[in-house]
Amino acid sequence: MRVMTAEQLLQYSHEPYQQELIDGILYEMEPPGQGHGRVAMHVGSSLYAHVVEHDLGMTFGEAGFQLTWNPDTVLGPDVAFVAKRRDAPAISDRGYWQGPPDLAIEIVSPNDRRSQVEGKALAWLRHGTRAVVVLDPPLRTATVYRARDDVRILMADEALDLSDVVPGWAPLVGDFFAF
Repeated sequence: MRVMTAEQLLQYSHEPYQQELIDGILYEMEPPGQGHGRVAMHVGSSLYAHVVEHDLGMTFGEAGFQLTWNPDTVLGPDVAFVAKRRDAPAISDRGYWQGPPDLAIEIVSPNDRRSQVEGKALAWLRHGTRAVVVLDPPLRTATVYRARDDVRILMADEALDLSDVVPGWAPLVGDFFAF
C-alpha cells in the first residue's frame, strides 16, 4: 500500500489506471469499458444540458473531490453536480474540488463488486453529498441513495426525480441506457 497526499496524487500517474485516495491510501482501478463510457456520456450530457439551460451550477465528469485532509481522501465520481448556491472555490485547471458534490453519479462496471459500489455511495453521503445515484447498465436500474436508510431502486421506465438536488431534472432511467 502506498500512502500519499492529495497533492502527491495530482502528480502521480500510473497509466492506464484510475486512482482514488482513501484516508491517504492509494487505490487503483482498471479503466472502464466502452459501455460504461457511453452511459457516462448519456447521463453527463443530459445533466449538463439541464444545468446550463437553467443556470443551476456546475457539472463534472471524472473529476476528483477532496473530502478529507490529513489523511487525505479524494474520490472521483463518473458524473457530478455542484449547485450554484454553494460558495465555490476558485476554479482552476489544477487541483481537486474542495468538498463533496451535491450529486454524485457512479456507473457500475463489469468487474465492480456490489459491496465496493455500495461502500462508495455511503462514503459520498457520509462526507456531505446530498444524493448518490448508482447506474447499473446490465440491469438498466438506478439506485438512489439519500441516506443509509433511504435507498430506492428505480427501473428503466421510472423517472429519476432529483428535483430537490437538481431542480427540474427528472429523466427516465432507461434513457441513460438507450444506445
